[in-house]
Amino acid sequence: MELPSFPAILLLLVAVPAFCLASGAAPFSTSDGWTLSSESSGITLYSRARPGSSLKEFKAVGEIDASAHAVHNVIDDVEAYPSFMPFTAECRLIKREADSIIIYQRLSPKICRDRDYTLRIRETSSAGPKGVVYLNRWELANEFGPTEKKGVVRVKLCEGGWLLEPEDPTKTRATYTVYTDPGGAIPAFIDNRASQIAIRRLFVAVRKRVKDPKYSLSAR
Repeated sequence: MELPSFPAILLLLVAVPAFCLASGAAPFSTSDGWTLSSESSGITLYSRARPGSSLKEFKAVGEIDASAHAVHNVIDDVEAYPSFMPFTAECRLIKREADSIIIYQRLSPKICRDRDYTLRIRETSSAGPKGVVYLNRWELANEFGPTEKKGVVRVKLCEGGWLLEPEDPTKTRATYTVYTDPGGAIPAFIDNRASQIAIRRLFVAVRKRVKDPKYSLSAR
């Protein structure tokens, strides 16, 4: 049996996507079946079941001490992910489209085989009560990426997003959601636990990276 793939849940991030942004945070409502899983280090983690699946969808909410603009720039810096995102061995831009970008990413957890996938990332923004709100959403787009590689597990399910809401000019309320299947012979209960660990590591990475002044100054 293959060992658990902690980073497969990152997607995200890692992905840096986005779909339409309505007023408020409808895609990340605290209702709709979400139940509290844990709270620590300023991160509140929720989970909910998906019909017909033993894998859970996760949502994490936490504050980041930086402007929403700066946090968005960090998440948007996908080609730099190998230098600061946990387990990310490769992340490259494949294509830019009018309303989205397509990126390829390979994760290397070391304790199991590498995982890879291609994502379509969409992002929108709108005026909120305390400043610009950013919504990034992503979905799989493996058909636009490289063919499967020997020794690398191709992820066939990964969707999620980031919602960045300014609390004030130096603080952001970040909401991250993800629903993914890392593939391989990993029991669902192990994968669900690994997802929670990976999400917390993701927040740590973003909180650290956003301290770089270039993200506050750049207009990506």
